[in-house]
Amino acid sequence: MRDSLILVLVVAASYLAARVAFEWLARRFVIVSGAEYLLLGILLGPQLSGILSRETVESFAPIATLGLGWMGALIGAQLVLHRLVRIPAVLYRVALVESLLTLAFVAALLAAALFLGFDVTRGEAIVAGTALGAVAVASASAGVAVVARQLGRRSPVVRQLEVSTAANALVAVVTSGILFALVHRTPPSVGRPLTATEWAVVTIAIGVVGGTLFHLFVGEERKVDRLFVSLGGAVILVSGAATYLRLSPLLAAVCFGAVLANTTRNRAEIVAALDRVERPLYFALLVLAGAAWRPSVRAWTLVVLLFLCTRVAAKLGGARLAARWNGMLPTLGDDWGRGLLGQGGLAIAVALSYLYQDEVPLPNLVFTAAVASVLLTDVLSARFVRSLLRVDLLTPDGAARHEPNDAVRGAAASEG
Repeated sequence: MRDSLILVLVVAASYLAARVAFEWLARRFVIVSGAEYLLLGILLGPQLSGILSRETVESFAPIATLGLGWMGALIGAQLVLHRLVRIPAVLYRVALVESLLTLAFVAALLAAALFLGFDVTRGEAIVAGTALGAVAVASASAGVAVVARQLGRRSPVVRQLEVSTAANALVAVVTSGILFALVHRTPPSVGRPLTATEWAVVTIAIGVVGGTLFHLFVGEERKVDRLFVSLGGAVILVSGAATYLRLSPLLAAVCFGAVLANTTRNRAEIVAALDRVERPLYFALLVLAGAAWRPSVRAWTLVVLLFLCTRVAAKLGGARLAARWNGMLPTLGDDWGRGLLGQGGLAIAVALSYLYQDEVPLPNLVFTAAVASVLLTDVLSARFVRSLLRVDLLTPDGAARHEPNDAVRGAAASEG
């Protein structure tokens, strides 16, 4: 009874926060709400006040799995092919190069630090370092959206940030999904052990089959209420199956959302149904993730500090190099990577899915690094973007920067 009451209170508080606090804070103070709910979960969790016991937090794991799946489905629902092909290739190249540079730099440096500083094997250090790299890639899209609404127009920098945050999300999810397939251990009941490639295919197949079945049975439904109930059941099925098999619920749900977005005629209704409870589920996920936090038994302070510094350097340096290599530096400016410093909830989702895996190395350390990064950057993510655009407008060549190059101009024409 007590656990049920706590769950109701968490969901109700998350819903009210989403309805009231999020928009008001964004409009009044240019603050993206989220990190405070993660902090609230830590305060309520067994590490501090103990209001939520460890058993209670573990009993809420299905709610967290639903939140992970819902987040993945929303990411996949944005992958609409006929819209993606209208975006110029140069924006994709910049976004992909920045994502891969950040992933490689953070993963390599943290893997080396873990191998040298902890009593772990080289393979374990590489796995944990790659997980930290996947967490580091993720960037908050909410801050970009808040500033874009305030500006009332989409400058080339905002357009690139929108593409880059989407690419960051996809790279983070795919990397974590492949990592889980690589470290997956086949249950003893299975006759022939599956290879990592086969487990990756299974992860994708869960989402594709789930999306196909939804399209066949409910794909033509137009009422948002019925779609919402059906989507809830489908997301629970997809994310639950992936979690049960110790695979990535995020990657499976991304595939599910992508199938829906590209096969159904009522795409707008499906997205509206997904958006309906996005923020309440997001805030509830943050509270539960905070409650699930446990400090690593290892000396984690220096590693977390190294992760924070490495991620900032990788984001700023990777963004500048990506823009320079693709001839976009005059348009975007040297410091456009500041708009990618906010972490967002996806970083927590990737780290939480890693925490839920069995027998992965240093799960609490990876999760602690993600929690620290979100707490330090999430609230200021919108201010990072606004300060970037303000500086850009005040520079002598600001007018030149906001003149779109041929590729960006072509995209605007095609969208129009």
